[in-house]
Amino acid sequence: MSMRLFAAVLVTMAGTAGPALAQMADMPGTMHDHAAPVSSPDEEASPPPIPADHAADAIFDPAIMARARKATIHDAGGMPFSMLLIDQAEWRPGTGKNPQGYAWNVKGWWGGDVNRLAIESEGEGLAGEKAERAEIQVGWLHALDPWFNVRAGVRQDLGWGPHRTHAALTIEGITPYWFDVEGSLFISNKGEVTARLEGSYDQRITQRLILQPRAELDFSAQDMPELRTGAGLGRAELGLRLRYEIAREFAPYVGVNWETRGGRSARLMRASGDDPTALRALAGIRLWF
Repeated sequence: MSMRLFAAVLVTMAGTAGPALAQMADMPGTMHDHAAPVSSPDEEASPPPIPADHAADAIFDPAIMARARKATIHDAGGMPFSMLLIDQAEWRPGTGKNPQGYAWNVKGWWGGDVNRLAIESEGEGLAGEKAERAEIQVGWLHALDPWFNVRAGVRQDLGWGPHRTHAALTIEGITPYWFDVEGSLFISNKGEVTARLEGSYDQRITQRLILQPRAELDFSAQDMPELRTGAGLGRAELGLRLRYEIAREFAPYVGVNWETRGGRSARLMRASGDDPTALRALAGIRLWF
C-alpha cells in the first residue's frame, strides 16, 4: 500500500468515527453518563394493577373458572392452618412454705397467614387445690408485618378470688436477635386497668439442647384488695428452663422459677398468711401439634 492510499484510509476513518463517538456519548449508560444516571420513565412509574379479567372466562363458564382459581390458591398455600403449642406443662416440687404445685401455658391458633383465631391459657396452683391463678384468652390475631402480630379479644379469669372478664389487646412478635416479646393491656368489666409484659429467648447450646430464660411482669393501675393486688408492679416471675428436643414436637425440660409480689401486693399476700416470694425447681414437657 502506498503512502498516499494509507493517508486516505486514515482520513476516511477519522471522518466516520467522530460522529459515532459523539452519538455514543449521548447514550444513557455510557462511561460519560455514570456521573449523572438517568432513570427511564418506566422505572419511576408505579406497577400496573393486577389484572381482573381472565382470558379463560371468554371460553369456559366464569363460575367454573372462579372455583378452579379458588382451588388453585387453596392448594398453593391459601388454606387455613392450625397449631397447638403446650409451652409449659410442669410440676413444681416443694415442701414447707413452698409446697409442690403445677403450672401450664398453652397457645393455639387456626387461620391463614394474616388473620387467625387465637386461644391461650395459663395458670398455676398448689397440688390438690384449685388453681390460684388461671385464665383463658380468645381473640382475633392479625399480622402487622412478618415479625409482629396484634391480638384483640377477651380474657376470662378462672382462678382464686372473684372472677373478672377483660377486654384484651396484645402486641406480640420477635425482635432483632430473636427475642420473643409480648405486651398486653386489659380492661376488666369493673373498669380496672392492668397490663402484662413477657419476654423469652431460646439460647441453643446444641441443635437439640436449648436454654430458655423467661420473664413475666404484671402491673395494675389501681388497688384491687379482693384480688390481693396493689397498684404498680403486682407480680414478677423469672424462670430458667433447659429443654432437650427429643423431636422438635416433644421436649422434656427442667429448670427453676422465682416468683414475687411487689409493693402493696406483697403486703396483701402477707396479710392473708401467704408468702409473697417463692423459688421452686420444676420439671415438665413442651410439645406441639
